[in-house]
Amino acid sequence: MSSKISSLIKPTLNSPFNIDFNWWKDHDRDWQVYLRSFLCEEHRRIFQDLDNDEVIDWVDPKTAEVKQVDGLQHTLISHCAKQEGFISRNMALVDSVFKVFLSNGNKPLTPQELGEILNRPPDIILKTFSGFRVYKGIRPVSSS
Repeated sequence: MSSKISSLIKPTLNSPFNIDFNWWKDHDRDWQVYLRSFLCEEHRRIFQDLDNDEVIDWVDPKTAEVKQVDGLQHTLISHCAKQEGFISRNMALVDSVFKVFLSNGNKPLTPQELGEILNRPPDIILKTFSGFRVYKGIRPVSSS
């Protein structure tokens, strides 16, 4: 019930958003292809022969807990998104916002913050990502 209630709350310029990877994997058959398109040259070569659902062991630097994570997603966030030129000024808004979340480890940001980072109007960012259509899994952060 809480998800229905939260979905009725209209996001504002100060509502945090991020990539909901679970939603994205469930609703977009081409999500792996899209992620692969953002790999750096080095990792394109490495991932070209790997399965799309490659899982790797990752050690949480704070807790030392070993977790299994999606290898492609982890590589993008921890390496490729940190490369200079990963976000360019003339790419589409959806791709730009998606790349910002990859580059910051998918930490939630408001449309206001995204607008400052991308030098784009925050109201356009809000309008794009708060409608009925979900672009690349970018959604308001659920409070649950």
